Amino acid sequence: MSLQASLPKFSTLDPKTFPADCETLLSSARKEVAELVSNSVAPSWQNLMAPLENINDRIEQFWSPLSHLHSVISGDAWRESYNQCLPLLTAYNSEMGQNKPLYERVKALAESADFAALDQPRQQAVKNLLRDFTLSGVGLEGEAAKRFADIQQRLSKLSTDFSNHVLDATDGWEKFVEDEGQLAGVPESAMAMLREAAAKKERSGYRLSLDIPSYLPIMQYAENRELRRELYEAYVTRASKLGPQAGQWDNGPLMVEIMQLRQELAALLGFANYAEDSLASKMAESPEQVVSFLEELAVASRPMAQQEYEELKAYAAKQGLGDLKAWDVPFYSEKLKEASYAISQEQLRPYFPVNKVIEGLFKVCSSLFDIEIRELVGVDMWHDDARCFEISRHGESIAAFYLDLFARQNKRGGAWMADCRGRRRLDDGSLQKPVAFLVCNFTPPTSERPSLLTHNEVTTLFHEFGHGLHHMLTQIDCLAVSGINGVAWDAVELPSQFLENWCWEKSVIPDISAHYQSAEPLPEDMLDKLLAAKNFQSGMMMLRQLEFALFDFRLHMQTKITSEEAIDAVMDGVRQQVSVWMPPAFNRFQHSFSHIFAGGYCAGYYSYKWAEVLSADAFSLFEERGVMNPEVGAQFRREILERGGSEAPAELFKRFRGREPANDALLRHSGITPAQAVGGK
Repeated sequence: MSLQASLPKFSTLDPKTFPADCETLLSSARKEVAELVSNSVAPSWQNLMAPLENINDRIEQFWSPLSHLHSVISGDAWRESYNQCLPLLTAYNSEMGQNKPLYERVKALAESADFAALDQPRQQAVKNLLRDFTLSGVGLEGEAAKRFADIQQRLSKLSTDFSNHVLDATDGWEKFVEDEGQLAGVPESAMAMLREAAAKKERSGYRLSLDIPSYLPIMQYAENRELRRELYEAYVTRASKLGPQAGQWDNGPLMVEIMQLRQELAALLGFANYAEDSLASKMAESPEQVVSFLEELAVASRPMAQQEYEELKAYAAKQGLGDLKAWDVPFYSEKLKEASYAISQEQLRPYFPVNKVIEGLFKVCSSLFDIEIRELVGVDMWHDDARCFEISRHGESIAAFYLDLFARQNKRGGAWMADCRGRRRLDDGSLQKPVAFLVCNFTPPTSERPSLLTHNEVTTLFHEFGHGLHHMLTQIDCLAVSGINGVAWDAVELPSQFLENWCWEKSVIPDISAHYQSAEPLPEDMLDKLLAAKNFQSGMMMLRQLEFALFDFRLHMQTKITSEEAIDAVMDGVRQQVSVWMPPAFNRFQHSFSHIFAGGYCAGYYSYKWAEVLSADAFSLFEERGVMNPEVGAQFRREILERGGSEAPAELFKRFRGREPANDALLRHSGITPAQAVGGK
């Protein structure tokens, strides 16, 4: 069967059938596991791990389309189906994680003479499984085991509810503006999108919303300060008891319960706090190491950030604004950037039509990693926006991926890569090839022009494609450690942040830019300005990410979260330590912080900065030997992208770079020097 023929048939999927199919699938899986456990023959890869992989893959390929559709076309039917299936899967996973006879079989395999004969990836898969058994409470007995499973079930529901509240709060706010003068300063590209958004609702004028393609142009360009304040307040109070939707989709109580249950889960396993629990499967060795890492970066970045903020305040004062507020920061930052570098994201937008960016992205990856990428036609999709592509090398098909790039209603915000299916060797000896979902929320095309990206959105696309390459270029054929599977969470951002570097390369910009009307590449003077402005407010941006990371990690080091106020106090404490300006008291960013309350980044948001050290240091080898050097590209592909989770990321990095990682490249790329870090000149 060809790769295209094996792809999911999305148009045939019926949300109503999933719950019953899920019950049937899990019932069959339980029977098969029971047979594996009762086998009296000594455990081997063939009679234990291979059948388990078959079972897990069937479940994953059932769940991934449902999970994906719930994120990208989340109407009532798909949400209901997802909400019915999720508890069934959570209960199954809890059972398997606490299945002592199964654990004993896997442990016996690890202790047998046959284990040494397994290849490195399969040995790693066994080791990871034993670790995961421990973290799933396999050592618990009686009431403790039951309580652990109950907590996992409840946390699964709370995370889903949290995510739904954020989506509903985002979709639930809109503002129609009839008077064009109220939107003075907003670029025509954004105005056209807002007009079409209103027309889709059968309204005249302009429809403003909290989706990023609508929200950001208002915050960055609208001269109407009161309008900026109104949108800012609506955005930062989403899913809280404050703001225009006060209490309607309040995540406050959910956050408190999530934190209490995570702490209880960690305590049942013998950890001092949930942060310790989280690190049991990551590169970082202790909570103290993580906090120290983040605080050192904050100390290095704060002098520069303070200087940037004072410059911004002074600029705003010259423009007649003596009292800079949070809703003024994006607006005056954009104006200061234009004044300093004569460049803005909106000026760049016409030069980055989405198809040209995609074409250039593919060219870069083809050159570096020896691959070809072509679009597949006639693929069954879930939406007209979606596209599908195949990756091959020397004519041999390797993988496929879907792109769904534009914001729309009933689509979760943000950008992500998700696993449609993983690479593995099937029982008949054939190879199951990996497939990825790549999702963004860019400004959609209008009737008058294609989708035009800001340079920030260009880097987002490169970032997500880096994740995709990690999943798709793997050469590991053991599912548990192929692609992104089994990769330590604080290393998983390495390939994604690594690929962003090419968005800033002078030799690459002509490949990813062409004016959507004239087809002229980005002019030399604009390119120079873009590169000169690369590190504009990079100190402030660094501190913003460190604020999120420290809040997340410090919160998960707490052992007694009893109220929303306790969560707010952690956030306030972090801001007092690292921020150079304080948001208004009504800011409830944490209520929509889906990464840590509804995603996989709880006690792990630091991973972005941790992996950025690795990615900056990895890219420095290209800086030394040539950014389009195919030999270095092949080396990165072999040592990082192809190895998946089969080996410790620290070992893979050392093999690629020839030494331990150093953080000087990250600081240098951000324009932060050691001299600045200690207040020197």
